[in-house]
Amino acid sequence: MNIPFLSGRHRKRQGDSGSVAVASGGEGVRDLAGLSDLLAECELLRRQAGSAGVALDDSAESLAALDQLLPRWRDDEETLIWLGTDAGLYLGTVIVRTVEGAAWNLWPSGQPVVRLASGREFDVVTDGHEWAASGVPELSQLYAEVAEA
Repeated sequence: MNIPFLSGRHRKRQGDSGSVAVASGGEGVRDLAGLSDLLAECELLRRQAGSAGVALDDSAESLAALDQLLPRWRDDEETLIWLGTDAGLYLGTVIVRTVEGAAWNLWPSGQPVVRLASGREFDVVTDGHEWAASGVPELSQLYAEVAEA
């Protein structure tokens, strides 16, 4: 399955076709071909956070630290878009790695979402774009809501 939001960025960096073969379904994506690792890269977000002294260790606390960053990226439309995607993927990574039963799932469009054991799905990429553009809702708040669900 092609994951369209990754195509441009990874093609430029790796010279590949930009698609990742995965299986999706009602149980969430199983970590085929390192999909979870690929979604966890969040290179731009990790660079931005690192330059501000924030270490991203896939913990809920790191989400709170991201919420405190000065949003200097909002002046650059391209950076804003990629950073929003990265923020959403990082939020999803933290959820998948810390909330029991959470897994990545792909919608037919290729959009990655986090699916909880209850079957409830969260469009973390859209959440990441909202956070990057306005800071609301905070990533740590989103995580707390998902962790309670």
